[in-house]
Amino acid sequence: MDGLFADLTTAHVADACLRLGIPVRCAPPSVHPLWPGIHLVGHARPAQHVGSVDVFLEALGHASPGDVLVVDNGGRTDEACVGDLVALEVARAGLAGIVIWGLHRDSLQLRDIALPVFSLGAHPGGPERLDPQPADALTAAACGTHTVTADDVVLADDDGVVFLPADRAPEIAAVAARIRDTERHQADLMHVGTTLREQTRFADYLVARDRDGTTFRQHLRSLDAAIEE
Repeated sequence: MDGLFADLTTAHVADACLRLGIPVRCAPPSVHPLWPGIHLVGHARPAQHVGSVDVFLEALGHASPGDVLVVDNGGRTDEACVGDLVALEVARAGLAGIVIWGLHRDSLQLRDIALPVFSLGAHPGGPERLDPQPADALTAAACGTHTVTADDVVLADDDGVVFLPADRAPEIAAVAARIRDTERHQADLMHVGTTLREQTRFADYLVARDRDGTTFRQHLRSLDAAIEE
């Protein structure tokens, strides 16, 4: 899976989903990486936290190397649910990283472990509760308004986290690569003096808009120009 998305950003992939008519499912922007420069990709391995780390250990028993542990702690900001021991166990199991709809702790140790982690932030206190484990604790995890399952792929970088249907991952990656290449070419042209307005034939777009109501996205698609999607 990493090979498909190795040189693609979450922005490329989100635009590809939009172009393909696939719902763009992004984690809330408050979910961010512990350090800059992380590029994380892998099949989702969901786990719902209810106050104890045993659900994570159980989830690892169902995981494959390269998966991403997606932790649902309900977006709580009153407790950390993942610390250094969990991260180390996840790393030793060969998973690619962790995405937490909640908080982490042991930030210094997590940086030393160097396993990619995305979360809402840090909190020194762990859970003081133990709730019943739901029946779907190992099959579905919420992240913001979205539900993530093992049928999803996780892609995360400095711009955030996006969830993709695994069965359409090759198609999404192919379209995202075209968008990436188009944008790189456009940037190269701008660096040597060709403006974005010239590249997108913006004056022609204004005529078409006033003449027949053409939208800018329709105009861009006729030129195969990325820009907005």
